[in-house]
Order: sequence, then structure tokens, then C-alpha cells
Amino acid sequence: MNLMKSDKTIQQKIDALNEKMAWFQSDDFNLDEAAKHYKEIEEMAEEVEKVLLDMKNEIEVIKQKFD
Repeated sequence: MNLMKSDKTIQQKIDALNEKMAWFQSDDFNLDEAAKHYKEIEEMAEEVEKVLLDMKNEIEVIKQKFD
């Protein structure tokens, strides 16, 4: 289950991740739903991490062209 569309910017993905994480500190927190929310956060974090790694690799390639 992919909760984030690929056309979102990295900032939008991070913002969505932060919003989802804030649920754990909110009055809406429910232990019965915690595992589901945790899994969604884990998937979102993996996607953000992948995008950041791709960006890092792209920057390194560009940097090598100028060295």
C-alpha cells in the first residue's frame, strides 16, 4: 500500500511523514491503530530515504563533472 504519490515533492513527502508521526502524540492516538500507523510511517520513511539517496547520488555525479 503506497500512501504517497510519486509526483509529490520531497518536502511534501517529509511534511506528510511528520503529520503522520504527530498522530502518535495527538489525542486521536489509539493503541489498536498504532501498528497500522507505524507500518504506514515506515513505508513513507523508506520512500523519503530512497528519494534522498537518489538526490545524493545525482549531486555526486554532477559534482564529479566539475572536479
